Amino acid sequence: MAAHPRVVSLAPSATAILDAAGLDAHVVGATAHSPTDKPVVGGWLNPDFDRVDELDADAVCTCDDLQSDVAAAARDRGYDVFHVAPATLAEVFDSFPVVCDAAGDASAGATLAEDCRDHLARVADAVDDRDRPTVYCEEWADPPMAAGNWVPDLVRAAGGSAPLVAPGERSAEVDPETVAAADPDHVVLHPCGKGERGDPEAFEARGWNLDAAVHAVDDSLLNQPSPAVVSGVDRLARLLHPDADFPEPWEPATATESDEGK
Repeated sequence: MAAHPRVVSLAPSATAILDAAGLDAHVVGATAHSPTDKPVVGGWLNPDFDRVDELDADAVCTCDDLQSDVAAAARDRGYDVFHVAPATLAEVFDSFPVVCDAAGDASAGATLAEDCRDHLARVADAVDDRDRPTVYCEEWADPPMAAGNWVPDLVRAAGGSAPLVAPGERSAEVDPETVAAADPDHVVLHPCGKGERGDPEAFEARGWNLDAAVHAVDDSLLNQPSPAVVSGVDRLARLLHPDADFPEPWEPATATESDEGK
């Protein structure tokens, strides 16, 4: 590994982790839709490795089993590959040191993870002993998909219950009868890749006849396995318990390092 590794992030979540950990100076390129202004090297599943070569990268970051082939291709080209595939909230936080190790500073990832856990502990204190409303989180509309992976953990951390998919399981297709049987108090629309464009009116037009408040939430706050999920918990907690005394919304505590790593 180089003294000051040059990293190309092939996953938006890795880009967000490195930035929040203060390691953005090491990032020399990223895939489309990453939260950065660094040079774009193609898409999440179809990166342009010739462009990665041009950026003189030492290491690349990948995320999720869907990127296994991308990670293998990067290894074949001689890159150090830092691959994570979290399925639960605990695994999301555990992935931070792995990603930050690509920039030569796993400890920055560990510090970031601890800061995130500490914030969620304060949120948990704010909702302790409150009733837990039932939540249906919809990751996709056609067909309707109940969100899995870490999203049920996020709902739990926010003081709710998400009974349709177990934490760590993949998102699952559901029908109106299944959702109605869960009797949700809240519906959270966060269609993957749509940002804040969940459409409560379109959901109401389905005629599912649920006695539930319907909300649209930026999908990156729930779907991206990065520090964004902490902001997602903040958002959900305020929807589920609007009168609770919450801490101020989370922000990264680590200052961005100098330009030394560029």
